[in-house]
Amino acid sequence: MSVKTVSDLKVKIFADGADKAAMLKLYANPMVSGFTTNPSLMRKAGVSDYAAFAKEILAAIPDRPISFEVFSDDFAEMAKQARVITTWGKNVYVKIPISNTQGQSSVPLVRELAAAGIKLNVTALMTVAQVDSVIPALAGGPAACISVFAGRIADTGRDPLQSMAEAVQHMKPYPNLELIWASPRELLNVFQADDIGCHIITATPDIIGKLPLVGKDLDEYSLDTVKMFRSDAVQAGFNIATG
Repeated sequence: MSVKTVSDLKVKIFADGADKAAMLKLYANPMVSGFTTNPSLMRKAGVSDYAAFAKEILAAIPDRPISFEVFSDDFAEMAKQARVITTWGKNVYVKIPISNTQGQSSVPLVRELAAAGIKLNVTALMTVAQVDSVIPALAGGPAACISVFAGRIADTGRDPLQSMAEAVQHMKPYPNLELIWASPRELLNVFQADDIGCHIITATPDIIGKLPLVGKDLDEYSLDTVKMFRSDAVQAGFNIATG
């Protein structure tokens, strides 16, 4: 890969999470260009009032893209939720899953909402075929994102890199569309996404926190690791009787 330093990166980093304190801290980080959330992250963070939380975050972060997801399983109700969510802020992208829980495609709904001028983030995709099904529904509409869960693809033992590279090429003719490398598992994924020309990668606070390690001398990092093991053993009071 040609990218060696953080300053060389062209891929945009979006922070993924729903903890308000963490989001506000990352908002102060110039490396973070936007934010994504989902109902699972909100539940994990203890959010109980979806709309109130979203509006509170948008009041604090009014100038970077933020995605909030519909959560109905009925397409008609999804459409209603999307039309409400989009009113919460000019920087809001409405997340629509690629299907409902019955496996029925949401592409007709995506087409309807895009035609209405709603900025969308179509989410939970895992195949190039799914990307190809969504592109025509979003083409010619407002700014939109397509989130491919590369990390979950990798969890199945498959290398997502080729699929992500294909998706980038298929989306190239449509300047209003951006591909999101979703659910990365390690900092290396940021550089992989950048190398193939992916537009955006989501990242947890843990991954973003590793950015200062980029380019670190490996001999120095090795010594730091040895020191860490030694320090932890001493602080734990470990002892082995040797005679």
